[in-house]
Amino acid sequence: MKKNRGRTGRKRRRKHSQSFVDGVNCSHKLEYIKLKKWLKGRGFEDSTLRPAEFRETGRGLMATKALQVRDLIISLPEKCLLTTSTVLRSCLGGYIKNWKPPVSPLMALCTFLIAERHAGQKSPWKPYLDVLPKTYTCPGCWEHDVVTLLPEPLRKKAQEQRTTIHELYLSSKAFFSSLQPLFAEDTGTIFTYSALEWAWCTINTRTIYMKHPQREWFSLEPDVYALAPYLDLLNHSPNVQVKAAFNEQTRSYEIWANSQCKKYGEVFICYGPHDNQRLLLEYGFVAMDNPHSSVYVSSDTLLKYLPPLDKQRKAKLSILKDHDFLENLTFGWDGPSWRLLTALKLLSLGADELACWRRTLLGDVISARNQEQSWKITTQICHLLIEETQQVLLQISQLRRSKETPNPQLALVEMLHLEGLKILQKSAEVLCHSNLAT
Repeated sequence: MKKNRGRTGRKRRRKHSQSFVDGVNCSHKLEYIKLKKWLKGRGFEDSTLRPAEFRETGRGLMATKALQVRDLIISLPEKCLLTTSTVLRSCLGGYIKNWKPPVSPLMALCTFLIAERHAGQKSPWKPYLDVLPKTYTCPGCWEHDVVTLLPEPLRKKAQEQRTTIHELYLSSKAFFSSLQPLFAEDTGTIFTYSALEWAWCTINTRTIYMKHPQREWFSLEPDVYALAPYLDLLNHSPNVQVKAAFNEQTRSYEIWANSQCKKYGEVFICYGPHDNQRLLLEYGFVAMDNPHSSVYVSSDTLLKYLPPLDKQRKAKLSILKDHDFLENLTFGWDGPSWRLLTALKLLSLGADELACWRRTLLGDVISARNQEQSWKITTQICHLLIEETQQVLLQISQLRRSKETPNPQLALVEMLHLEGLKILQKSAEVLCHSNLAT
């Protein structure tokens, strides 16, 4: 649920508090006035939150009063939510019910968003569509030369994301064509690849989780999406906790505070304990000083430090693969992860120690030599990654200077690597102190 960015200025009431040093109230803007009026017509009342622009996060929601633990932040009535039920009630409903094989809930929502955006003034959802981002910064939409600057495994996942959208587009062409009776224009000019990419990103970055019953008109993929106008202006912070769920009694989606927020401060929610690679992939942004962030070590990097003449090389790799120790090997703010150290301890077992591999995976110390060797390799890998990251940052810096206009994609990949560099430098300190202690 990340938002587009911009700047606006408003000096009113600034003299009354420090509040607007960080956030500038935007509720006077026409698009927000229209959105609030539209929401009010659907039963939404709110006096706690105001749209605002923040220096660090861009567009978000500001508290008009101090929020305490267990305060209700927002309650959005069911009538305001955009779900597959909304789609079935629309003119698309009959076409979806008659189409075989059934479309997925995701595809139904994408189709609805594209059709409503095309309808313009005639769309009952126009006030919401007008505040949605025009473009997104998910890596699946990036230029190829910027994707290549991403660290592994994010680079691979970005390519998979692009493939997912492309395959969805190709597999939906016939369904889009079946909607021709609804449009004066050729459906090929409405349901374009860029239109689907925009709709897919809207759903991927902005929906809240809301389970719906399985319906015969949709494929068996989970129907768990709901777009929540206004609520989706709330930005993510890894340092807050909230309670969020659909309330069956009030028939509203509610968010309750589990932490305090000062008056005129930005109100945050937490999308989950995600690292920055996941946040960038799924939502198109990076959170600086994210406590959940880590730097991944690929299996290829591990193999660079495994002696090529080690006769037990194949057996060791087989053990690691069978016990899922070749994935999610990381450096974090507190140093190398237990999984990374365990994988390297197993790879460092001597010929006479391999029989102890089960004990290694359980965390037992096999020998002083094994401990020393695995720490040495961990330190070498850490320094290698620091060097590689610095080289990529230099490359990004040169690319940014060569561009005539600022490139938000390059800025994001730079932020990701800068955060990664800080983590690796912290890990190098941890490893150095551990070696000295040993």
